[in-house]
Amino acid sequence: MDYFKAIVCLGMVSLFMSCNKEEQPKVIYEQEKVVVPEVKKIDTTQIKIADLPILMEGTKYLIHPIGDVRVYDIPSKYGTSKVNQVSYAISNYNRFELTGYFQNLMFQHIDSVTLHPLSEVVMQIQTATYLNTIAEKTKKQILVYSVFDEDTNRDGKIDSKDIKSLYISNINGSNFKKLSEELHEVLDWSVIESQNRLYFRTIEDINKNGAFDKKDNVNYYYLELDKDIWEIHSYNPFQYKTETN
Repeated sequence: MDYFKAIVCLGMVSLFMSCNKEEQPKVIYEQEKVVVPEVKKIDTTQIKIADLPILMEGTKYLIHPIGDVRVYDIPSKYGTSKVNQVSYAISNYNRFELTGYFQNLMFQHIDSVTLHPLSEVVMQIQTATYLNTIAEKTKKQILVYSVFDEDTNRDGKIDSKDIKSLYISNINGSNFKKLSEELHEVLDWSVIESQNRLYFRTIEDINKNGAFDKKDNVNYYYLELDKDIWEIHSYNPFQYKTETN
């Protein structure tokens, strides 16, 4: 009987601990931060690698994804020990979208041997999308990026556990511009071709608890892609006006 009680008590303790276990926040604010190494430059101990370049249809710039060789621990078929498996692929390309987790992109005109980096800042790029339908209408060739650009959870590295931001640039990587505001997590974005507009939503941690939840604020923005200067406009989809004759 005592043994049964001990098992029950142990189970209740485990349940209590699991219920009180919190997920790691995406944001740690200044007053909460712990001492961790700041991400100031690329880690030179990592092995750098570039994927073969891709050429977006209808453009004249090769894009070279740059990242790290990735090493995975996989179970050995001979027992419980693990072995290392090395991956030399850092991106995937599906016609008008480049996906993966890479640190930078190098741009090269098809008639040149010179390469230019997208940015000199440490970041992790998740997607790079070419707006081909906008290019067909306006002749403006534009890329939109999903990027992790700051160590918001202060764990000493920039990765997908941090806040995701939205960026834009020309097809050659020039005019690389951040669209989302600082410490705003990008929820999604879309292009309305008839308006030549890019719409996007972000969520803001207004209660400063380090996580994004239903108590936080969702913000709405758009910009006009056919303009020479990309100005970001906020709007409220819950406010409307009735038209009068």
